[in-house]
Amino acid sequence: MLDWNPALYLRFASERTRPAAELLARVPLDPAQVRHVVDLGCGPGNSTELLAQRFVHAQVLGVDNSPAMLATARQQLPQARFELDDIATWAPQAGTPSPDLIFANASLQWVSAHEVLIPRLLSLLAPGGVLAIQMPDNHQQPSHRLMREIAQLPQFASHIGQVERLRTEILPIGTYYDLLAAPGVQSAAVDVWHTIYQHPMASPAAIVQWLRSTGLKPFVEGLPAGLQTDFVQAYEHRVDAAYPARADGQRLLAFPRLFLLAQRSA
Repeated sequence: MLDWNPALYLRFASERTRPAAELLARVPLDPAQVRHVVDLGCGPGNSTELLAQRFVHAQVLGVDNSPAMLATARQQLPQARFELDDIATWAPQAGTPSPDLIFANASLQWVSAHEVLIPRLLSLLAPGGVLAIQMPDNHQQPSHRLMREIAQLPQFASHIGQVERLRTEILPIGTYYDLLAAPGVQSAAVDVWHTIYQHPMASPAAIVQWLRSTGLKPFVEGLPAGLQTDFVQAYEHRVDAAYPARADGQRLLAFPRLFLLAQRSA
């Protein structure tokens, strides 16, 4: 997949940061005692900034595999440390302390093998440390079903191929609970929940712009330029029908998100 576009991503910074703030509010750690925090899949640093503001005594590390996102994050938050790495395999460097908090906001949905990944991340924490994860859970929403439907049209299918490989379909919420609460995982407490946000959007084009920087990106970027335009136009037309105008002319974009919070045994 091509590198990310931080400017496009941040057009909806407030909406993207709100779930991170709500996840962070549930983290049961005393800021005075936290020394090492990792933002796994930090993107342009909007979630990292929240962490730095709350844990003022901690060393905050942002990890991402996008050079463009990291460049923006470093510019926005020079007091934090950022490193280029694969979030699927990341672990603290040898000789460095285990983190008190691993925070992953809207990043792990791009990574496969959650059955292995989630317990492994919990095991990387210091005793009493917290794993906090938020992921979009919109695979079955019209916004994402329509991408897959259009991708299977003959003019696009030969370029896109199997749509299932473009993004990991996250597991049922109960499965995540079981992964974190299973005997031997060393979790002291597990909390899981869903929130469905309803984002007022000015137009179908605004919904498309939101998704072009995330879920729509892998569908479009591999197409020839002319077909990219055709795909986006076809998608916007279907989005217009799927998200009707409300009383004030806005379109409500339903956006389910899944939250996971686990504290490692002390």
